[in-house]
Amino acid sequence: MNKKLIALVLANFFLATVSSADAQLAQKIPRIGYLFVGLQPPKEFLQAMAKLGYIEGKNFTFEYRAAAGREERLSILAAELVKLNVDVIVAPGVLPALAAKEATKSIPIIYTGGADPVAAGLVASIARPGGNVTAITELSLELTGKRLELIKETVPKISAVTVLVRGNAPTATDRIREIETVAKAFRLKLRILEVRGITDFDKVFSAVTKERNGALIEVPNSLFHANRTRIVELANQKRLPTNFHSQDFVEAGGLMCYGENDAETLRRLAVYVDKVLKGRKPADLPVEQPMRFEFVVNLKTAKQIGLTIPPNVLVRAQKVIR
Repeated sequence: MNKKLIALVLANFFLATVSSADAQLAQKIPRIGYLFVGLQPPKEFLQAMAKLGYIEGKNFTFEYRAAAGREERLSILAAELVKLNVDVIVAPGVLPALAAKEATKSIPIIYTGGADPVAAGLVASIARPGGNVTAITELSLELTGKRLELIKETVPKISAVTVLVRGNAPTATDRIREIETVAKAFRLKLRILEVRGITDFDKVFSAVTKERNGALIEVPNSLFHANRTRIVELANQKRLPTNFHSQDFVEAGGLMCYGENDAETLRRLAVYVDKVLKGRKPADLPVEQPMRFEFVVNLKTAKQIGLTIPPNVLVRAQKVIR
């Protein structure tokens, strides 16, 4: 009897051990897809994920697909991520997000960028995105007004502002219309620099003069972010005061920026990725908009282009690059 009892206990123990091992093998390690126009790996995004306990190669795998500036490849790269059956796709920029949305109606997609996701056709509404896409985005009209205000205060005599626009971007026309409305309030003429690809930057800047063009702002676009160093170089050669949406441009040599803190954007993005991996549906996650903003000034660039930043403007900067 004792032998039968011992055999039964051992058998149950063996079955429990096998079941536990099978469960561990069956436990899926999350796969995060990242679809981007540029080239550089998103180290900052991985750092933001690490703060939530997600370590690449340990408890999640990272599938990064970069178009290296060739946007026509986005649909192919999006299809690759879908074939890999990733658990979520992060898409910085409207075109990557649209490519991802076209490739899948089931895999969750989180768009991040400066364009209105409703106008771009990514979500049904800010409060109720619907479908498989949600977003971490910025308040375009409000921030554009603040950027123009800061330019006007920095260069009071300015009468015109040049706007760098991605000509074939889905929301370009709407954004220009928004900026025109704000510019009228500051009595500023707008001049549009339309870029469609990497090879256009030198060409469109060739006709720019400081006297005629006044200053430069950009309609945020992933192509511009990927080529920010070249854009800044061309603007500085023309001695144009600039005000961008991201600190990345200022660190590359731009004059100033006003927008959400990049680290805060990445933190919020990581939180949304975490929620999706834990089962939340994009349709139930409202589009998040920033609540805190940062003004950064590059005094080295001011000196380079022969501009003195007024004290009343400089004192409002949260960060000054000297």
